[in-house]
Amino acid sequence: MSQARLEPVHVDSLAAVEGAPGELLTAFAWVRRVSPGRTRGGKPFLDLELVDRSCAVAGKIWEDAGAAMHAAGDLERGAPVKLLFRVDRYQGALQLNIRGLRAIGDDEPGYDPIAVFGDGHARVASSLCRALVFDIETVPAVDREAAPASVTRAIERHAERFDGDVDMVMGLSPLLGKVVSLAYGEGDSDGDAEVTALVVPPADHDERRQADYPAWMKPVSEVELLRTFWTLAEHAEVVITYNGRGFDVPFLVARSLVHQVPARVDLLGNPYALRPHLDLYRVLTQGRAAGPMTLEIVCWALGIESPKDAMDGSQVAPAYARGEIESIAEYNRRDVEATTALYQRVREQLLRFRDDW
Repeated sequence: MSQARLEPVHVDSLAAVEGAPGELLTAFAWVRRVSPGRTRGGKPFLDLELVDRSCAVAGKIWEDAGAAMHAAGDLERGAPVKLLFRVDRYQGALQLNIRGLRAIGDDEPGYDPIAVFGDGHARVASSLCRALVFDIETVPAVDREAAPASVTRAIERHAERFDGDVDMVMGLSPLLGKVVSLAYGEGDSDGDAEVTALVVPPADHDERRQADYPAWMKPVSEVELLRTFWTLAEHAEVVITYNGRGFDVPFLVARSLVHQVPARVDLLGNPYALRPHLDLYRVLTQGRAAGPMTLEIVCWALGIESPKDAMDGSQVAPAYARGEIESIAEYNRRDVEATTALYQRVREQLLRFRDDW
């Protein structure tokens, strides 16, 4: 009978541990969660959620790995680590039995931040959010003249419901539109938090024009925007939107599918759960809106500054066609500021009294 190797074997990704039961392995990952617990007999343990670019897996540290337990207790969410472990299974699911763990820096031999965090991490490493508030703006992406006749007819028929506004129909469809601005900020900030906007510049905005954008605007391609969003979402403890279940998240998921970008977090699961996706529209309506409940109307009713004074959604596509990405980003940023103010009101007056928050 073969014996497990005494020397640990390094695996390049967490996804690769599946085929190595019983072996002593090492791997790099980042820590999403550390939760203490006790067995029925009172013995302490730690549950961990460990992530790299390939997948997320559960980990367990028992009291006989005291040094690892101590090191894990000092970790912050998002910290990169090197793991020493064996592969176990708990109730049929993969689980890492962690024997050793330590925090690492960028100079760690063999460590590749992209393999651990993914392509979008470097862009937002300094602006990761615990409570991520975001909003998107979209425009048509397809040349209707070049589309098959059957597609063009379908678009035109659908546009009849919107007074013939073909641009609006295409901009609202993730198969016919694209994301040109994604603004985000920290929902739990004290005072005025900085809101950042990832923007896809119009074709005629060269590097010189982009250099004139304000510092809070970050020019990217749509693929880079999508990768960066999923990095932000997987690092957040909660993602906050207004009607994000109805539009923003399905749009991002479908655009990610189009561009073959992994949608790394399920933000469309249980519609009644407050985490990982808190949709304020659903909290306020409970799925039964008794009248118009746009963000503008809710802000007006609660005395929050309206984000819709300078622009509304129907004006985004024409503005983008004119090259006015700065105006779109500013409008997008104000939506996030308003959503943040609404979230903080809801958090203090509703959510903190709920057991599931």
